[in-house]
Amino acid sequence: QVQLVESGGGLVQAGASLRLSCAASGRTFSSYRVGWFRQAPGKEREFVAHIGWGGGRTDYADSVKGRFTISRDNAKNTVYLQMNSLKPEDTAVYYCAGTEYDSRIARMYAYWGQGTQVTVSS
Repeated sequence: QVQLVESGGGLVQAGASLRLSCAASGRTFSSYRVGWFRQAPGKEREFVAHIGWGGGRTDYADSVKGRFTISRDNAKNTVYLQMNSLKPEDTAVYYCAGTEYDSRIARMYAYWGQGTQVTVSS
């Protein structure tokens, strides 16, 4: 069992940066792959980024590639999402999620955090 708690969201202007954190409980955290998803009002939840067990394997949605970086520190049971050059269209609730699979599909993720709001003003 893994419990996830996101933090680091907030209100920023376009062009700014934020770093989201996903803190995990559970001794088996390092055996899980972790993804970040986001959901804007009236839209479906969408994949943002994914990282493998050791951090060597990463995957990004085209909309964030080159601007966002996912990383993890297994010693701290934490996954990060560094978000640079933020745009108003990045406004959403951001969720981290845990999975055993290398996947962009939300239903393949068994564990979810409660989400953190990111709002980017123009």
